[in-house]
Amino acid sequence: MASGFCSLGLTVTTSLFSSHAITRRVLPILRWRSSSMSLSPLRHSRALSAATTVPISSSFTWDDVIETGRAEYNSSDLTGFFEKINRCNRGSEKLGEFIPFVIEEQIVGYIHKRFTEYLREFHDIFTFSQNGSCPDRVDGYVTLNLMLQKPEDRTRAVADVIKILGDKGIIPGIRNELYPVKPSFNAPVFFSLERAAAPYFGIKGYGVHMNGYVERDGQKLLWIGKRSLSKSTYPGMLDHLVAGGLPHGISCGGNLVKECEEEAGISRAIADRAIAVGAVSYLDIDQYCFKRDVLFCYDLELPEDFVPKNQDGEVESFKLIPVAQVASVIKKTSFFKANCSLVIIDFLFRHGFIRPESSGYLDLYQRLRNRDCS
Repeated sequence: MASGFCSLGLTVTTSLFSSHAITRRVLPILRWRSSSMSLSPLRHSRALSAATTVPISSSFTWDDVIETGRAEYNSSDLTGFFEKINRCNRGSEKLGEFIPFVIEEQIVGYIHKRFTEYLREFHDIFTFSQNGSCPDRVDGYVTLNLMLQKPEDRTRAVADVIKILGDKGIIPGIRNELYPVKPSFNAPVFFSLERAAAPYFGIKGYGVHMNGYVERDGQKLLWIGKRSLSKSTYPGMLDHLVAGGLPHGISCGGNLVKECEEEAGISRAIADRAIAVGAVSYLDIDQYCFKRDVLFCYDLELPEDFVPKNQDGEVESFKLIPVAQVASVIKKTSFFKANCSLVIIDFLFRHGFIRPESSGYLDLYQRLRNRDCS
């Protein structure tokens, strides 16, 4: 959020950042705000209407999914797809409630102003700097104590804080899985952060999502998973055949092979055939959490006789469903975990289920990848 930082309440000291560096790192977020706020209300009004979508619930059955999918798929009506993208890109009007999280003079995240009150108790770890260039703003930025120079020292120090906040219930769902903290995908890792805490610090999160499909009698079908009811997040909802966050210290390809085995019993020999086909991304604000996620997308054509078998207890069951029926379920319900819908919509583009003749085609395509995708 750049020289326009002041108007958003996201300001940084001029001694820390050059104007060029601020512009380069913050303008993508600003553009997200302006682009999401400028959507034509007439054009997308139906996509935003709660009346067009079944409420989010994990109480549905496979019979409900199949019954919904039987409705004829109308490839020209994209409103249900716009709704799913909007669901993953909420809260752009709340950007002013966040301030930058800075490491080594680079913005690595954004923290809600009220959440910073929990961090102020740990003054030996977190430092709060004020901004002198905008006298009407005192928001400043958050950084780590300069004594914490090495990534491993930062990781340990912040982990101690996260444990305390987790024990107090301020950061729920601690998973003991570390995410890398860095300004962009190919940048050096400044330290590692507990996965459950990532949205509270607004750091970039990366994941791998794979569409596993079968071709039968000229028709494409997708293997869909139904998440276990014991999952701490999105229990009982529909998911990809294989998907997972990208932890620190593992490549996208290596993580995909691991997730293929754990989630669907897919051997390395088959998993290695998966094709990297791009990425989708989104920016979502929900109370104190700011998710800035990039999902690397893969396609894997599976043998007709393949049947997935979950190994880690995170998937209740699987179902092989024609792609057109999956598209109808996404458009008409909220059965799918929200970000999975984006990856499947991307699949629909690439496999010809969404065509250029459809009104809003390019708008929908562009909105699958926000300008902060790095």
